[in-house]
Amino acid sequence: MKIGNIELANNVFLAPMAGVTDMAYRAICKQFGCGLTYTEMVSAKGMYYKSENTRELMALAPEEQPAAIQIFGSDADILAGIAAEVQAAGADIIDINMGCPTPKIVKNGDGSALMLKPELVAEIVKKVAAAVTVPVTVKIRKGWDEHHINAVEIAQVAEQNGAKAVTVHGRTREQFYSGQADWEIIKKVKQAVGIPVIGNGDVVSPETADKMLELTGCDGIMIGRGAEGNPWIFKRIIEYLKSGNIIPEPSYEEKVEMAIFHLEKTIEQKGEAIGVKEMRKHLAWYLKGMPGSSIIKTEVFKLDKVEDVKKLLQVYLNKLS
Repeated sequence: MKIGNIELANNVFLAPMAGVTDMAYRAICKQFGCGLTYTEMVSAKGMYYKSENTRELMALAPEEQPAAIQIFGSDADILAGIAAEVQAAGADIIDINMGCPTPKIVKNGDGSALMLKPELVAEIVKKVAAAVTVPVTVKIRKGWDEHHINAVEIAQVAEQNGAKAVTVHGRTREQFYSGQADWEIIKKVKQAVGIPVIGNGDVVSPETADKMLELTGCDGIMIGRGAEGNPWIFKRIIEYLKSGNIIPEPSYEEKVEMAIFHLEKTIEQKGEAIGVKEMRKHLAWYLKGMPGSSIIKTEVFKLDKVEDVKKLLQVYLNKLS
């Protein structure tokens, strides 16, 4: 699959998720064959005002490239002004977030609030695309609510102003992440534009990935919550789409070993104090559905030393064996 002039290994992508898709996890997903990773969303204003924490979000692991850096904001001039720096940070693709539903984001007119302003979308895409030489893409939703379903219009506006691909999450802002994703809107967008369309929403298995491609005709698939604690999903989907073969779900041992590996990678990058704290949710996702895991998850949230966490997980694994 190609986005602009960027050739990708496949069409199965990892969604940008704040607080989830940091460098450590993106690199792990890449090891499992993920065709394109996206950073957590980077504030254009944070970049403009030289926030060091914001800059750190753009750091890319060498093994994850090609990679996309996702930016958000609603001031076209600020977004365009920081775009060259984002490209210089190593972005092969710059993605503009127009889908985040979080109240603190939309109250500033950012994220999915942009879906209500097609003229502003046009200005943003046009100015950012003119400021860089890498492909610019957008991530949108079905619409703001059931009374404002305009993904087709926004996708067309983005294409007309230089976007090289569009990702469509089949839920409105009002829905957040509840209910069922509407794949029909993804199909409608695909039929309305000439650029690649990436479908997002409710892909949680090889079978649902195949079904989305079949029903919508979309060019690629973006996986969000289905990848939490589950980097294996990329390898399993890619194999199924290629051969029809189902790779078995990972064993309990594989899940615990990957949780420990992920923990170690995060500690390397962020240090023990921050790393252990940020890994708690990931560890809960890895252990989800495993026998007696609720007790272990409760204990993990009490620990702040990496060796204590690793020891707890190893003892738990030994009991399962």
